[in-house]
Amino acid sequence: MKLKIWKAGLPYLALFTAHVIWGANFVVAKITLQEFPVMSLAFLRFFMAIILITPFLLEIEPKKRKIEVKHLPKLLSVGLFLITINIALFYEGLKRTSAIDSSVLTLIIPILSVLGGWWFLKEKIYWINLLGITLGLSGALFVIGLPLFFLGNFSTQGLIGNLLIILSSISFVVGAILSKEVLKTYPPLLVLAVMFAVGAATFSIPALLDYFNNPNWFSHISILGLLGFLFIVILSSISAMFFMEWGFTKIDITRANLFTYIEPAVAATLAVPFLGERISFSFIIGTCLVVLGVYWGTMGKPHHHHTEHKHHRT
Repeated sequence: MKLKIWKAGLPYLALFTAHVIWGANFVVAKITLQEFPVMSLAFLRFFMAIILITPFLLEIEPKKRKIEVKHLPKLLSVGLFLITINIALFYEGLKRTSAIDSSVLTLIIPILSVLGGWWFLKEKIYWINLLGITLGLSGALFVIGLPLFFLGNFSTQGLIGNLLIILSSISFVVGAILSKEVLKTYPPLLVLAVMFAVGAATFSIPALLDYFNNPNWFSHISILGLLGFLFIVILSSISAMFFMEWGFTKIDITRANLFTYIEPAVAATLAVPFLGERISFSFIIGTCLVVLGVYWGTMGKPHHHHTEHKHHRT
Protein backbone atom coordinates (compact mmCIF):
# COMPACT_ATOMS: atom_id res chain seq x y z
CA MET A 1 0.00 0.00 0.00
CA LYS A 2 2.77 2.41 0.98
CA LEU A 3 4.69 1.48 -2.17
CA LYS A 4 1.67 2.32 -4.34
CA ILE A 5 1.26 5.68 -2.61
CA TRP A 6 4.97 6.38 -3.10
CA LYS A 7 4.81 5.52 -6.80
CA ALA A 8 1.68 7.63 -7.27
CA GLY A 9 3.44 10.59 -5.67
CA LEU A 10 6.64 10.35 -7.74
CA PRO A 11 5.29 12.32 -10.75
CA TYR A 12 4.21 15.14 -8.43
CA LEU A 13 7.63 15.10 -6.79
CA ALA A 14 9.30 15.22 -10.21
CA LEU A 15 7.24 18.24 -11.32
CA PHE A 16 7.73 19.96 -7.97
CA THR A 17 11.51 19.48 -8.26
CA ALA A 18 11.56 20.76 -11.86
CA HIS A 19 9.79 23.99 -10.99
CA VAL A 20 11.87 24.55 -7.87
CA ILE A 21 14.97 24.29 -10.08
CA TRP A 22 13.50 26.73 -12.61
CA GLY A 23 12.47 29.11 -9.85
CA ALA A 24 16.04 29.13 -8.53
CA ASN A 25 17.33 29.49 -12.09
CA PHE A 26 16.08 33.09 -12.29
CA VAL A 27 18.50 34.03 -9.50
CA VAL A 28 21.31 31.72 -10.59
CA ALA A 29 21.17 32.95 -14.21
CA LYS A 30 21.18 36.60 -13.13
CA ILE A 31 24.30 36.02 -11.02
CA THR A 32 25.99 33.96 -13.75
CA LEU A 33 25.29 36.64 -16.38
CA GLN A 34 27.48 39.01 -14.38
CA GLU A 35 30.49 36.92 -15.45
CA PHE A 36 29.39 35.33 -18.74
CA PRO A 37 28.51 37.28 -21.91
CA VAL A 38 24.87 36.59 -22.82
CA MET A 39 25.46 34.78 -26.11
CA SER A 40 28.47 32.87 -24.82
CA LEU A 41 26.48 31.56 -21.87
CA ALA A 42 23.66 30.52 -24.20
CA PHE A 43 26.07 28.74 -26.58
CA LEU A 44 28.00 26.91 -23.86
CA ARG A 45 24.76 25.91 -22.11
CA PHE A 46 23.35 24.05 -25.10
CA PHE A 47 26.69 22.83 -26.43
CA MET A 48 27.36 21.11 -23.12
CA ALA A 49 23.76 19.89 -22.87
CA ILE A 50 23.87 18.16 -26.26
CA ILE A 51 27.13 16.42 -25.29
CA LEU A 52 25.68 15.22 -21.99
CA ILE A 53 22.47 13.78 -23.46
CA THR A 54 24.11 12.10 -26.46
CA PRO A 55 24.75 8.79 -24.60
CA PHE A 56 21.05 8.62 -23.69
CA LEU A 57 20.11 9.51 -27.25
CA LEU A 58 22.06 6.50 -28.53
CA GLU A 59 19.83 4.24 -26.42
CA ILE A 60 16.87 5.07 -28.68
CA GLU A 61 16.17 2.54 -31.42
CA PRO A 62 17.89 3.54 -34.72
CA LYS A 63 14.53 3.48 -36.52
CA LYS A 64 13.06 6.01 -34.06
CA ARG A 65 16.16 8.21 -34.31
CA LYS A 66 15.78 8.66 -38.05
CA ILE A 67 14.44 12.09 -38.99
CA GLU A 68 12.52 12.48 -42.25
CA VAL A 69 13.50 15.44 -44.43
CA LYS A 70 9.91 16.68 -44.63
CA HIS A 71 9.82 17.07 -40.82
CA LEU A 72 13.12 18.89 -40.59
CA PRO A 73 11.79 22.46 -41.13
CA LYS A 74 9.26 22.07 -38.32
CA LEU A 75 11.84 20.53 -35.98
CA LEU A 76 14.24 23.39 -36.68
CA SER A 77 11.45 25.91 -36.11
CA VAL A 78 10.75 24.36 -32.71
CA GLY A 79 14.41 24.79 -31.81
CA LEU A 80 14.47 28.39 -33.04
CA PHE A 81 11.41 29.47 -31.04
CA LEU A 82 11.88 27.35 -27.89
CA ILE A 83 15.63 27.81 -27.63
CA THR A 84 17.25 30.52 -29.77
CA ILE A 85 14.70 33.34 -29.69
CA ASN A 86 13.27 32.44 -26.28
CA ILE A 87 16.61 32.15 -24.46
CA ALA A 88 18.22 35.17 -26.17
CA LEU A 89 15.30 37.42 -25.19
CA PHE A 90 15.12 35.88 -21.71
CA TYR A 91 18.80 36.46 -20.93
CA GLU A 92 18.78 39.97 -22.37
CA GLY A 93 15.65 40.74 -20.37
CA LEU A 94 16.99 39.19 -17.16
CA LYS A 95 20.09 41.40 -17.37
CA ARG A 96 17.87 44.49 -17.33
CA THR A 97 15.13 43.57 -14.86
CA SER A 98 14.83 41.82 -11.51
CA ALA A 99 14.69 38.06 -11.04
CA ILE A 100 11.43 38.46 -9.09
CA ASP A 101 9.65 40.43 -11.83
CA SER A 102 10.82 38.09 -14.58
CA SER A 103 9.66 35.00 -12.66
CA VAL A 104 6.13 36.38 -12.32
CA LEU A 105 5.98 37.60 -15.92
CA THR A 106 6.73 34.08 -17.19
CA LEU A 107 3.48 32.98 -15.51
CA ILE A 108 1.66 34.48 -18.48
CA ILE A 109 2.89 31.51 -20.55
CA PRO A 110 -0.15 29.36 -19.60
CA ILE A 111 -2.41 32.29 -20.50
CA LEU A 112 -0.69 32.74 -23.85
CA SER A 113 -0.96 28.97 -24.38
CA VAL A 114 -4.74 29.15 -23.97
CA LEU A 115 -4.89 31.99 -26.52
CA GLY A 116 -2.56 30.15 -28.88
CA GLY A 117 -4.55 26.94 -28.58
CA TRP A 118 -7.75 28.86 -29.32
CA TRP A 119 -6.30 30.75 -32.29
CA PHE A 120 -4.07 28.12 -33.92
CA LEU A 121 -5.40 24.77 -32.68
CA LYS A 122 -9.10 25.78 -32.67
CA GLU A 123 -9.50 24.74 -29.02
CA LYS A 124 -12.59 25.95 -27.17
CA ILE A 125 -12.34 28.95 -24.89
CA TYR A 126 -14.95 29.97 -22.29
CA TRP A 127 -15.90 33.22 -20.60
CA ILE A 128 -14.04 32.20 -17.43
CA ASN A 129 -10.87 31.85 -19.56
CA LEU A 130 -11.38 35.34 -20.98
CA LEU A 131 -11.80 36.72 -17.47
CA GLY A 132 -8.61 34.98 -16.39
CA ILE A 133 -6.69 36.21 -19.42
CA THR A 134 -7.81 39.79 -18.75
CA LEU A 135 -6.80 39.59 -15.08
CA GLY A 136 -3.47 37.95 -15.92
CA LEU A 137 -2.50 40.49 -18.53
CA SER A 138 -3.58 43.34 -16.21
CA GLY A 139 -1.37 41.86 -13.51
CA ALA A 140 1.52 41.69 -15.94
CA LEU A 141 1.14 45.42 -16.61
CA PHE A 142 1.36 46.09 -12.87
CA VAL A 143 4.49 43.94 -12.57
CA ILE A 144 6.05 45.73 -15.54
CA GLY A 145 5.47 48.98 -13.68
CA LEU A 146 2.81 50.64 -15.82
CA PRO A 147 1.42 52.66 -12.86
CA LEU A 148 4.91 54.08 -12.30
CA PHE A 149 5.09 54.94 -16.01
CA PHE A 150 2.15 57.34 -15.69
CA LEU A 151 3.64 58.83 -12.52
CA GLY A 152 6.96 59.37 -14.28
CA ASN A 153 8.79 57.25 -11.71
CA PHE A 154 9.99 54.20 -13.60
CA SER A 155 13.20 52.62 -14.85
CA THR A 156 13.54 52.53 -18.63
CA GLN A 157 16.03 49.70 -18.33
CA GLY A 158 13.66 47.67 -16.18
CA LEU A 159 10.73 48.35 -18.51
CA ILE A 160 12.72 47.14 -21.53
CA GLY A 161 13.83 44.08 -19.58
CA ASN A 162 10.25 43.21 -18.62
CA LEU A 163 9.05 43.60 -22.20
CA LEU A 164 11.85 41.30 -23.40
CA ILE A 165 10.76 38.68 -20.83
CA ILE A 166 7.20 38.85 -22.20
CA LEU A 167 8.47 38.51 -25.79
CA SER A 168 10.54 35.49 -24.74
CA SER A 169 7.36 33.97 -23.26
CA ILE A 170 5.52 34.53 -26.55
CA SER A 171 8.35 32.80 -28.41
CA PHE A 172 8.16 29.88 -25.96
CA VAL A 173 4.43 29.45 -26.56
CA VAL A 174 4.86 29.51 -30.36
CA GLY A 175 7.56 26.84 -30.07
CA ALA A 176 5.40 24.75 -27.72
CA ILE A 177 2.48 24.83 -30.18
CA LEU A 178 4.77 23.74 -33.02
CA SER A 179 6.28 20.98 -30.88
CA LYS A 180 2.89 19.36 -30.20
CA GLU A 181 2.83 18.02 -33.74
CA VAL A 182 6.43 16.79 -33.95
CA LEU A 183 6.12 15.02 -30.58
CA LYS A 184 3.47 12.81 -32.16
CA THR A 185 6.12 11.49 -34.53
CA TYR A 186 9.42 11.59 -32.61
CA PRO A 187 10.49 10.68 -29.04
CA PRO A 188 10.75 13.65 -26.63
CA LEU A 189 14.48 13.03 -26.07
CA LEU A 190 15.17 13.24 -29.81
CA VAL A 191 13.19 16.48 -30.10
CA LEU A 192 15.08 17.83 -27.09
CA ALA A 193 18.40 16.90 -28.73
CA VAL A 194 17.44 18.72 -31.94
CA MET A 195 16.43 21.77 -29.89
CA PHE A 196 19.78 21.79 -28.07
CA ALA A 197 21.65 21.35 -31.36
CA VAL A 198 19.78 24.28 -32.94
CA GLY A 199 20.57 26.37 -29.87
CA ALA A 200 24.26 25.53 -29.94
CA ALA A 201 24.49 26.18 -33.71
CA THR A 202 22.62 29.50 -33.71
CA PHE A 203 24.44 30.88 -30.66
CA SER A 204 27.89 29.83 -31.92
CA ILE A 205 28.49 32.89 -34.15
CA PRO A 206 27.36 35.47 -31.54
CA ALA A 207 29.50 33.63 -28.98
CA LEU A 208 32.46 33.87 -31.36
CA LEU A 209 31.87 37.62 -31.64
CA ASP A 210 31.89 37.79 -27.81
CA TYR A 211 35.31 36.15 -27.90
CA PHE A 212 36.70 38.55 -30.50
CA ASN A 213 35.41 41.54 -28.54
CA ASN A 214 36.83 40.25 -25.26
CA PRO A 215 39.17 37.24 -25.68
CA ASN A 216 39.92 37.06 -21.97
CA TRP A 217 36.40 37.09 -20.54
CA PHE A 218 36.56 33.43 -19.50
CA SER A 219 39.72 34.02 -17.44
CA HIS A 220 37.70 36.18 -15.02
CA ILE A 221 35.11 33.50 -14.19
CA SER A 222 34.96 32.78 -10.46
CA ILE A 223 34.02 29.55 -8.73
CA LEU A 224 30.56 31.02 -8.16
CA GLY A 225 30.18 31.73 -11.88
CA LEU A 226 31.29 28.20 -12.76
CA LEU A 227 28.87 26.66 -10.26
CA GLY A 228 26.10 28.82 -11.73
CA PHE A 229 26.94 27.60 -15.23
CA LEU A 230 26.89 23.94 -14.10
CA PHE A 231 23.54 24.53 -12.40
CA ILE A 232 22.10 25.96 -15.63
CA VAL A 233 23.41 23.10 -17.79
CA ILE A 234 22.91 20.05 -15.57
CA LEU A 235 19.91 21.02 -13.47
CA SER A 236 17.97 23.67 -15.40
CA SER A 237 18.54 22.40 -18.96
CA ILE A 238 18.66 18.63 -18.59
CA SER A 239 17.36 17.43 -15.21
CA ALA A 240 14.37 19.77 -14.86
CA MET A 241 13.36 19.19 -18.49
CA PHE A 242 13.53 15.42 -17.97
CA PHE A 243 11.49 15.63 -14.76
CA MET A 244 8.87 17.72 -16.54
CA GLU A 245 8.61 15.43 -19.56
CA TRP A 246 8.36 12.34 -17.34
CA GLY A 247 5.80 14.01 -15.09
CA PHE A 248 3.67 14.92 -18.10
CA THR A 249 3.48 11.24 -19.06
CA LYS A 250 1.92 10.42 -15.66
CA ILE A 251 -0.20 13.49 -14.85
CA ASP A 252 -2.60 15.46 -17.02
CA ILE A 253 -1.34 18.85 -18.21
CA THR A 254 -3.97 20.78 -16.24
CA ARG A 255 -2.76 19.56 -12.85
CA ALA A 256 0.87 19.67 -13.93
CA ASN A 257 0.56 23.37 -14.84
CA LEU A 258 -0.30 24.20 -11.22
CA PHE A 259 3.33 23.64 -10.28
CA THR A 260 4.25 26.76 -12.29
CA TYR A 261 3.13 28.83 -9.29
CA ILE A 262 6.14 27.55 -7.36
CA GLU A 263 8.66 29.45 -9.48
CA PRO A 264 7.96 33.05 -8.37
CA ALA A 265 7.88 31.94 -4.72
CA VAL A 266 11.30 30.30 -5.04
CA ALA A 267 12.71 33.21 -7.07
CA ALA A 268 11.49 35.80 -4.56
CA THR A 269 12.79 33.78 -1.59
CA LEU A 270 16.27 33.64 -3.12
CA ALA A 271 16.36 37.05 -4.84
CA VAL A 272 15.74 39.08 -1.69
CA PRO A 273 18.75 37.78 0.31
CA PHE A 274 21.15 36.98 -2.55
CA LEU A 275 20.43 39.82 -4.99
CA GLY A 276 19.10 42.41 -2.56
CA GLU A 277 15.93 42.84 -4.59
CA ARG A 278 12.85 44.43 -3.06
CA ILE A 279 9.19 43.56 -3.43
CA SER A 280 7.14 46.63 -4.39
CA PHE A 281 3.44 47.25 -3.73
CA SER A 282 2.65 47.22 -7.47
CA PHE A 283 4.49 43.87 -7.70
CA ILE A 284 2.24 42.38 -4.98
CA ILE A 285 -0.93 43.61 -6.72
CA GLY A 286 0.33 42.41 -10.10
CA THR A 287 1.33 39.00 -8.76
CA CYS A 288 -2.11 38.44 -7.20
CA LEU A 289 -3.80 39.37 -10.48
CA VAL A 290 -1.47 37.15 -12.52
CA VAL A 291 -1.98 34.13 -10.23
CA LEU A 292 -5.78 34.54 -10.33
CA GLY A 293 -5.61 35.09 -14.07
CA VAL A 294 -3.54 31.98 -14.71
CA TYR A 295 -5.85 29.89 -12.52
CA TRP A 296 -9.08 31.05 -14.17
CA GLY A 297 -7.50 31.23 -17.61
CA THR A 298 -6.31 27.61 -17.53
CA MET A 299 -8.09 25.69 -14.78
CA GLY A 300 -11.37 27.40 -15.61
CA LYS A 301 -11.49 25.57 -18.91
CA PRO A 302 -11.73 21.95 -17.69
CA HIS A 303 -13.82 22.97 -14.66
CA HIS A 304 -16.32 24.81 -16.82
CA HIS A 305 -16.35 21.95 -19.30
CA HIS A 306 -16.95 19.44 -16.51
CA THR A 307 -19.78 21.50 -15.05
CA GLU A 308 -21.35 21.99 -18.45
CA HIS A 309 -21.13 18.26 -19.23
CA LYS A 310 -22.62 17.30 -15.89
CA HIS A 311 -25.52 19.70 -16.38
CA HIS A 312 -26.14 18.23 -19.82
CA ARG A 313 -26.25 14.69 -18.39
CA THR A 314 -28.76 15.74 -15.76
